[in-house]
Amino acid sequence: MQYTSKLTQLFLGMLILTGFSSNAQDSKNLVKWNVGALVLKNFSFQYERAVAPKISVAGGLRFSPKSSLPFSSALEKAIDDDDTWNSIKDFKTANFAFTPEVRFYFGEEVFKGFYVAPFVRYSSYSMDVPFNFDVEDRQETMPLSGKLNSFQGGILLGAQWKLASRVHLDWWIIGPSYGSSSGSIDGKKKLSAEEQQALRESLADLEDLPVVKTKYAVDENGAKVNFSGPAAGLRAGLAIGFSF
Repeated sequence: MQYTSKLTQLFLGMLILTGFSSNAQDSKNLVKWNVGALVLKNFSFQYERAVAPKISVAGGLRFSPKSSLPFSSALEKAIDDDDTWNSIKDFKTANFAFTPEVRFYFGEEVFKGFYVAPFVRYSSYSMDVPFNFDVEDRQETMPLSGKLNSFQGGILLGAQWKLASRVHLDWWIIGPSYGSSSGSIDGKKKLSAEEQQALRESLADLEDLPVVKTKYAVDENGAKVNFSGPAAGLRAGLAIGFSF
């Protein structure tokens, strides 16, 4: 896809520039691309800087263009309700996340060996939800859109190796996190009394979603859904890095 190609060219350009700026001294900086994130349709990059013999600080950016849900078949099985799934199956989302962390290495020096990294993560998701609902013998669609924001803290366990003079491999083994999230989606559409009642009954099915708390309001001009609840995450990945 053209979007992916441009990002790859930009990243390779950065690597070339950092290679020309490198000198014989020990490197204190790493730029990395988490190629494992592509499985989830995400682009994930990280900058890491050494601040002590075995300590570094890092900042990560993750983003994705708007697309359908990854692993939709697994999600359909998890919901286990045909009406709920049919209502949200056309869901599309884009996301952005910023993740600062501090790394403590247990090897001989920074950038090498096993590490523990406390981190915090701010995430923002934009969503398009064409919500389908049945009105007697026909199906209607309520176009809903909005955002979800999440703030979490966690600890990442990982290991990093130096493969060549300036090339590193960073394995994010596991990074559980926990926090909170909230957001809302809404849409405008003229609705008859019959359509309003049918939409309310369909939105009530969202209460079957695991963990999430929902509140909804429907009137003749459209609908709004608020949702909140705990948020849990799991970081993992495999990143290729270049030092300078």
